Amino acid sequence: MKNTLNNDYLDNFLDSIWAEQGLSKNTLVSYEHDIKSFLVFLDHNKIDLLSTQYSDISSFISMRFSKGISSRSNMRLISSLKKFFLYLLNHNFIKKNPTENIESPRNIKSLPHTIDIDSVDKLLNAPNIKTRFGSRDKAMLEILYACGLRVSELVTLKLSQVAMESNFLRVMGKGKKERIIPINDYALSFLSAYLKDYRSSFISNSKTDSLFLSNRGKEMTRHSFWHILKKYATQVGIQEHLSPHTLRHAFATHMINNGADLRVVQLLLGHSDLSTTQLYTHIAKNELKELHCKNHPRA
Repeated sequence: MKNTLNNDYLDNFLDSIWAEQGLSKNTLVSYEHDIKSFLVFLDHNKIDLLSTQYSDISSFISMRFSKGISSRSNMRLISSLKKFFLYLLNHNFIKKNPTENIESPRNIKSLPHTIDIDSVDKLLNAPNIKTRFGSRDKAMLEILYACGLRVSELVTLKLSQVAMESNFLRVMGKGKKERIIPINDYALSFLSAYLKDYRSSFISNSKTDSLFLSNRGKEMTRHSFWHILKKYATQVGIQEHLSPHTLRHAFATHMINNGADLRVVQLLLGHSDLSTTQLYTHIAKNELKELHCKNHPRA
């Protein structure tokens, strides 16, 4: 009975957009195919169509990505679902549109660039920690990779945002959204060393609360950090193209490669929409394929 009712909603939706927008038969077939695949997913998971939540749609999209379905196809699917649920909302079948905050994933060509673990190790081991600049840079690089921060979040960190005893950072991200991020003991040890032995040597204003300081005692800038990153990359012979967010991308990819739940990575990165985080599943799968081809005796 439920399947019949869901199909009635779908048929009425298709009739409505055909009458209002004069869409071609191929476009209507695409809508029907996309929405039916979602209805099958709901039925399999015993989820009522009219009670569908944002998390249900995110799970469906995540499942499709994990099966290797292209970003372009998922963009079309999201567009179809948005129109379908808007129809249900406008006709008072539902009170809230669960697709309202679902964003379409960017084209696969715009996947974030990342580097492998060996390159990360080389980069993070490049600073000379026996110098004040090296200690500061080592702490910055380790925190960036350990926590997956945006560069803007890293350089604007304040002492008051670091909870050394409980191994947490309190980060203010995009849209002034705060998130709490754990710091592993390894990264924290280098931050502790910088704070204990060298931070005071950078201070020109005793009142500054900035965590990472420039040689002028000011808050580090994005531009300055970018030069630091490029300097160490050149020093260790990394030829790949780097961006200021290279270590953030590496954090996400390596977390997923090691089995982290996609929603956990979403929370750590501060992404408002799961589809943005899902881009990293493509990179992770590509890396795993390369490792398989390189290391499997019959590959």
